[in-house]
Amino acid sequence: MKQCIYTIQSNEPLTESVYQMRLLGDTSAFTKPGQFLNIALDGFFLRRPISVCDYDETGLTILYKVVGKGTAQMARMRPGETLDVLTGLGNGYDTAKCGKHALLLGGGVGVPPLYGLCKALVFEGKHVSVVLGFNTKDEVFYEAEFRALGVDVTVTNVDGSYGVKGFVTDALPAQYDYFYTCGPEPMLKAVYNATTTSGQFSFEERMGCGFGACMGCSCKTLTGTKRICKDGPVLEKEEILWES
Repeated sequence: MKQCIYTIQSNEPLTESVYQMRLLGDTSAFTKPGQFLNIALDGFFLRRPISVCDYDETGLTILYKVVGKGTAQMARMRPGETLDVLTGLGNGYDTAKCGKHALLLGGGVGVPPLYGLCKALVFEGKHVSVVLGFNTKDEVFYEAEFRALGVDVTVTNVDGSYGVKGFVTDALPAQYDYFYTCGPEPMLKAVYNATTTSGQFSFEERMGCGFGACMGCSCKTLTGTKRICKDGPVLEKEEILWES
């Protein structure tokens, strides 16, 4: 973990509620796709955890959805403003466990961390299939960015207004060696039941500190109690214990 000051380079809407923010600053604490950062906002006691979409040696990109007062404040921020950020948080995706054909399944704001993962897998020479799930056509984002990486992309919409009608589990390819997924818990449970191989799940969870001190995001797994912020957010399929 590292505390840094980032400068906002851009902050633009992708949909009515999802924004893309480019931040310039030190990214040396990030080592894997799927890690996250924790942003301090004026007037709020707790930082806001946001997954990292992509990063390079000069800065990083985050995508966030406006769901409350904190993210609404972020949406009003302009280029040149600065943010106090805890970086390099969480245990990201492990690409070493992937076979030759990787399947990426993302739902809504679970899509962003899969973009950096997709770039890493393509760089490693893997064949990648991506399924992105949204409720409606108006909510779709980053389809073009994934396609630009040269991977197979399928978009699903719950209402059938664009792409395949249904959920990400309605568009699983016939062949894949391993999968990675991120999204709301109902989607993750459906993916768990529908997939036929091992894989890695990135969980969304309310957090206090964001680095494992407060134990506020602890969950039970088949290998013991784990903290989503520190031991996760990525967990392997074989260790997940779903609460009834």
